Amino acid sequence: MNANRRFRRVVRIGPVQVATYYDGRGREKHTAACTAPRCGFSTDYDSRAAAELAARTHRCAVR
Repeated sequence: MNANRRFRRVVRIGPVQVATYYDGRGREKHTAACTAPRCGFSTDYDSRAAAELAARTHRCAVR
């Protein structure tokens, strides 16, 4: 998998960043990734609303 994606519409909700990108097949995908140290939360979604909801409800287990 190519790790050099071009992210668009990057927003930060708490420690989580939400961004939009095109996957290798040209489909629009949305990702939510936590930037807190040692958290490791990162998921891809088909809709922007789902990614933003995941960002709003995410709680880091590591504090």
